[in-house]
Amino acid sequence: MTRRSCAIYATGIVCAHLLIVGIALVVAQVFQTMIHSRLKKEITLTEKSQVFESWKNPPPPVYMEYYFFNVTNPEVFLAGGKAAVKQIGPYTYREYRPRENVTFLENGTKVYALNPKSFVFVPEKSAGDPTVDIIRTVNIPFVAVMSELNSYSFFLRTLVSMYMNSLGIDIFMTRTVHEVLWGFKDPLLTKLHSMRPEVDEYFGLMWKKNGTHEGEFVFHTGEENYLDYGKIDTWNGLREMSWWSSNLSNMINGTDGAVFHPLINRKERLYIFAADLCRSIHLEYVEDVEVKGIQAYRFAPPNDVLQSPKVNPYNEGFCVPAGDCLGTGVLKVSVCREGAPIVVSFPHFYQADPEYINAIDGLNPNKEEHETYLDLQPTTGVPIRACKRAQLNIILKRVNGFPKTKHINETIFPIMFVNETAIIDDDSASQMRTLLLIVTLVSNFPLLIVGMGIILLLVLVVLFCRNRQKKTAKDETAYTQVSDKPDGPPETPANQPMKNGSYIAMSPVEAQKC
Repeated sequence: MTRRSCAIYATGIVCAHLLIVGIALVVAQVFQTMIHSRLKKEITLTEKSQVFESWKNPPPPVYMEYYFFNVTNPEVFLAGGKAAVKQIGPYTYREYRPRENVTFLENGTKVYALNPKSFVFVPEKSAGDPTVDIIRTVNIPFVAVMSELNSYSFFLRTLVSMYMNSLGIDIFMTRTVHEVLWGFKDPLLTKLHSMRPEVDEYFGLMWKKNGTHEGEFVFHTGEENYLDYGKIDTWNGLREMSWWSSNLSNMINGTDGAVFHPLINRKERLYIFAADLCRSIHLEYVEDVEVKGIQAYRFAPPNDVLQSPKVNPYNEGFCVPAGDCLGTGVLKVSVCREGAPIVVSFPHFYQADPEYINAIDGLNPNKEEHETYLDLQPTTGVPIRACKRAQLNIILKRVNGFPKTKHINETIFPIMFVNETAIIDDDSASQMRTLLLIVTLVSNFPLLIVGMGIILLLVLVVLFCRNRQKKTAKDETAYTQVSDKPDGPPETPANQPMKNGSYIAMSPVEAQKC
């Protein structure tokens, strides 16, 4: 066997082994299963986990952008016309949200934590100075008291209305942005506090929310089941709420939005419990996106989250009392806001019924500025970018006994909306890209083996063809047919000597000399 033949046989054997082993590994998904199993064990809320520290102290900065709706024609609205508003802002605050009092429970399968939030003003990201800028907005304490008295006698309502007028309290108030947001001593609440000490005499949309937490949480660590990673077990000791009118609506589902389980697929429905919205909401896949060189899946609340119960019967449980329902795009949360007629929605009534949008001049809902979404890296489940946007509204309507309301049309009036944003920092993004590269290489190692096998197969084909060509050329040279001898002696040119022999292989055979 020649050296060339040995090389061909050796190449063929190695090629066959590479293809067989590579295809077997691809079909069995050995390496992919191995790396997935490793991710499931590593991504847990345990002290040995690499993600635990970032869960306790999230590195990406979180910014809260507050926008307010300044009322430009209060007299027109009180006379029965359409209100007009002008958006002002943002007033941006950096949010810090470390986990505190972290305690492991039930053999490390659950973890208890508080999540206090503190806010620091960021002037370079803001449109103005909140301590200086003045806005005119709805007097929420006035409306809350008026709504509370709606079930009382007409005589009592009239007396209270006269007393409010004597204090100079009106449906609309003019305050600085800082006062509306972080609190001020309200004259009406001060009077109520003197009679009912449990009533706080201060009011602000974020009053007592700077440096405080939203409740006591117990989370699943994901040790028992990776799909439970970060899911809420209890909130303030409860596994379900009691505010809403159905068991389904009262369920506390999903995580708090900070973490999600690894290996997310596009067909999943993800759940988040939003304590400030008093309910759980679900997210569905929208599209693939890229953030700082990292591929991610975008999830967002679908239209049915705030859809009217007439269209989506599952939302009937959010009507309190049962049957008292609003339209699409708005949710009444009076049950968890001490009875005040508060309504939440997406900014500018995005995805809401046109009647709410058309009731106010100055609204312009659009997807780019007002959609809530979450970009998740599907392999690790880590949020890469998040935009949580919610609007606070209040119901204004006529109340007998309060003459100032006798001409107004019932309106869900916008107060402000917040844009809570976070994006992965550069250092974390670099680490994430490195991790994903390693995961990709390990998961696709069988494909590399198959690729090497295919390359050797091509080399084998080339070697085989070249060997065949050389063998054919050699055969043609060695086995050319011997010429027939002529009957007579061949004619020899005069100047060429006579030679003995026949013509073989196209050249005369020389006679041997003795």
